[in-house]
Amino acid sequence: MQRATPSTLRDLGPADATLAAGVEEWLAHLSGERRVSGNTLGAYRRDLGQFLRFLSVHFGETPSLAILERLTPAELRAFLAARRRAGVGSRSLARQLSGLRSFARHIERGGFSKLAVFSSLRSPKQARRLPKALTAKAACAVVDPASRSGDSRPEWILARDAAVLALLYGAGLRISEALSILRKDAPVGRLDHVSIVGKGGKTRSVPVIAPLQKAIARYLDLCPYSLPQDGPLFVGAKGGRLSARVIQLAVERLRGSLGLAETATPHALRHSFATHLLGRGGDLRTIQELLGHASLATTQIYTAVDSARLVEAYRGAHPRAR
Repeated sequence: MQRATPSTLRDLGPADATLAAGVEEWLAHLSGERRVSGNTLGAYRRDLGQFLRFLSVHFGETPSLAILERLTPAELRAFLAARRRAGVGSRSLARQLSGLRSFARHIERGGFSKLAVFSSLRSPKQARRLPKALTAKAACAVVDPASRSGDSRPEWILARDAAVLALLYGAGLRISEALSILRKDAPVGRLDHVSIVGKGGKTRSVPVIAPLQKAIARYLDLCPYSLPQDGPLFVGAKGGRLSARVIQLAVERLRGSLGLAETATPHALRHSFATHLLGRGGDLRTIQELLGHASLATTQIYTAVDSARLVEAYRGAHPRAR
């Protein structure tokens, strides 16, 4: 293993040089060979840092591979219990344990240490949470430029926000995917699809319907900046790359003006895309491809959403359900 630099040690928290170097090699492996997203990489790094800080307090010394080797299941459970007391939910705990297991496997493959303790515990049970989809009427209102008539911001910015949100609902994109589109790949004119690099570095082609093309074309007509072909399609008020937070704030404004629940978020538009397609007879395999899900099981959750909406409608309308 390479020797860690002092800055590496500060980034990770308490760890001796050998352990810190092992962590950095693992993160480089995830970023390079596994091609995990930047957000996932950051989460794994934070998770491992929290674990190292726990070990530092628990053992009263700087964490090392030797300490990891002598860990017991009880001590690992104590860490998870401490995170639970700090308010961390089952989903985050499961991700944290998954990251620790991945790190342990990486260390073992290098022939350095055996860290079997991380595979000795089951992941915390997670309550199955169904994604919150908007009604078709609400989703259309969110992406309709007319819904922003009382907004005092420049017209081109309102058109930009509408175009981004239209991509989420009209093409099922994640907000990060929509903001990653380059100007040269803008789906306007004869270009009726957009190629997206999603999670895991996987590329998919998503068809773009006419109203969505119109929304993007309107934004381009109004945008005051000359957008380089190799630069981002969507830019901020000063011409730099647009931040996802700006779009989140735009949806917060719309929630107030349209009277929508707090569950109406940019990502809810992606859920709405899938739910409404399924409700109109779309097949799961097609929806899986459009969303960029690696597993059909991930897409199947929308069948539960559709069933839940059906039961809700039944209970609210059927005379015998009251």
